[in-house]
Amino acid sequence: MHKSLHRFVLSMTGALALCASIPGHAQSGDLLARVKANKEITVGTEARYAPFESVENGKIVGYDSDLLQYVLKSVPDVKLKQLDLPFQGLLPGLDAKRFDMVITAVTVNKDRAEHFAFTLPIADATAGVLVRSNEASIKSPNDLNGKIVGSQTGSAQLQALMALDKNLKAAGGPGIKQIKQYVAFDEAYADLAVGRLDAVAQSVANLGPLLKSRPGVFTVLPQSIGPKSYFAWVARKDADSATLLKLFSDAIARANHDGTMKALQMKWFGTTMDVPADAMPAPSM
Repeated sequence: MHKSLHRFVLSMTGALALCASIPGHAQSGDLLARVKANKEITVGTEARYAPFESVENGKIVGYDSDLLQYVLKSVPDVKLKQLDLPFQGLLPGLDAKRFDMVITAVTVNKDRAEHFAFTLPIADATAGVLVRSNEASIKSPNDLNGKIVGSQTGSAQLQALMALDKNLKAAGGPGIKQIKQYVAFDEAYADLAVGRLDAVAQSVANLGPLLKSRPGVFTVLPQSIGPKSYFAWVARKDADSATLLKLFSDAIARANHDGTMKALQMKWFGTTMDVPADAMPAPSM
């Protein structure tokens, strides 16, 4: 290498090293520190999951939205940037660092808990079965033998439905005739209403408000499917996200203890849920 060029490269290397050592030239601190410094948090949401989140007049509203506003009081100078995405893209997007957290109702299960970190529970996620109100042939989950049943692609409710299918076959039945997967639950509800589906597997928490919004159209079987489970919000499972996750969980715990959570549940679901306030139970599915 020419001597003058060699000296230039050395001088540039030294300058870059010096800049990296000066505060302001290097991004330092964990995710929470960067959120505070940038005064903005970016979250991913599926705004087609009423009453947890939906869009009204161009604005994302719902139980999660109200609870999120309560949580963000802990960082009053931080603005919210909320991306509305299909559910199937939320966890991969979080993994790819497209946003800081997933703020939508995500069911905690074993597979997700291995790869991601969850806040404290925000609601009950136990799965139920939705049928048409005039459906006489389905009175319990066992009656789903030979039926066409739908759920959302990638959801824990789909996982519970597949487990039910295995149990029906293990008990000597034919099992579910067909499990249809949908990008969003609204599409499954539409197909159920017109008879293209016999049932839909969805969380019981979502189904109560649906029945009220469409009286006489649907009903919910009295028996749930799958184990007791909970919804929570999601962060990356690393040291960088740990303090941000703790800030969210601490605020959720306060909302649970001070009555805010139950008030919001009554507002959006018309009922309240018993949700653990101090720890996330280990998922059994």
